[in-house]
Amino acid sequence: MEYTQLGRTGLKVSRLVLGTMNFGPQTDETDSHTIMDAALGAGVNFFDTANAYGWGSNKGRTEEIIGSWFAKGEERRDKTVLATKVYANMAGDGPPWPNHDKLSAVNIRRAVEASLRRLRTDHIDLYQFHHVDLSTPWDEIWQAMDTLVQQGKILYAGSSNHAGWHIAQANEAAARRHSYGLVSEQCLYNLVERRAEMEVIPAAQAYGLGVIPWSPLQGGLLGGAVRKEREGGSGRTASGRAAAALADPEVRARIEAYEALAAKHGLEPGELALAWLLTRPGVTGPIVGPRTADQLASGLRAVELKLGDELLASLDEIFPGPGPSPEAFAW
Repeated sequence: MEYTQLGRTGLKVSRLVLGTMNFGPQTDETDSHTIMDAALGAGVNFFDTANAYGWGSNKGRTEEIIGSWFAKGEERRDKTVLATKVYANMAGDGPPWPNHDKLSAVNIRRAVEASLRRLRTDHIDLYQFHHVDLSTPWDEIWQAMDTLVQQGKILYAGSSNHAGWHIAQANEAAARRHSYGLVSEQCLYNLVERRAEMEVIPAAQAYGLGVIPWSPLQGGLLGGAVRKEREGGSGRTASGRAAAALADPEVRARIEAYEALAAKHGLEPGELALAWLLTRPGVTGPIVGPRTADQLASGLRAVELKLGDELLASLDEIFPGPGPSPEAFAW
């Protein structure tokens, strides 16, 4: 496994991030533990989750599964860089209750205590804002986060799904308070969806944030969707975002060309998509969210791939990015 530092911090993390969103809804506790053991055994030390994972009436279930894995001991917690998120409404069943969501100081305090209990740990390494809260001032958010840092309950703060100007706003507010500010941004970024290159990634690089792409296979679209469809379809390929996207003739043509290019170079499409992200400036590591141990193994192979200039140029021809900012949207 290769390692890099998370943004401007001294924290060393693996170039692949283990995403746990499937733990609970798709993968039971036993298999989830097996996957986490395999990941740690392969050198993956960066695990990502969120308080809302488990979804619906099972919100928090994913954190509980990770917590039961930590409880097995054998340095599992010490070897893991743990990232979770705050924003979603975590109140019980029924209509959402005020102050149980977003980024007010009162909800941040409530949410972190609940996550710590579920995760069976005394601290969270990276506490991420799952979305932008347009109603809460950044000074309030940073006051709450600074308190958690001083208490030793969190070490770093990160963002997710923030625009470039949100990153700038957040870190300028932090600087005025002499706070450390955001150290990472988790955003949608893959070969198909490259809009993050326009402003999010430049802002992250300017402020020293590591970029953590989520959905690196665009909901399975980049994981051999056309081939799997031809073979009878399976999982996310047979329905959902991948199937809907392939209904567009232009998208289908691009994916067909992409899969042909991967085959020409003897590569699996999903592994190529992950390897491409690892070549991108500013990227710490993409999130892989395996439902099985075999899917994890495929993600691990991507770290070993070295993509040549000719292959990278061919990928740009199939999936052209927006171009450098601001030239992409201004003369």
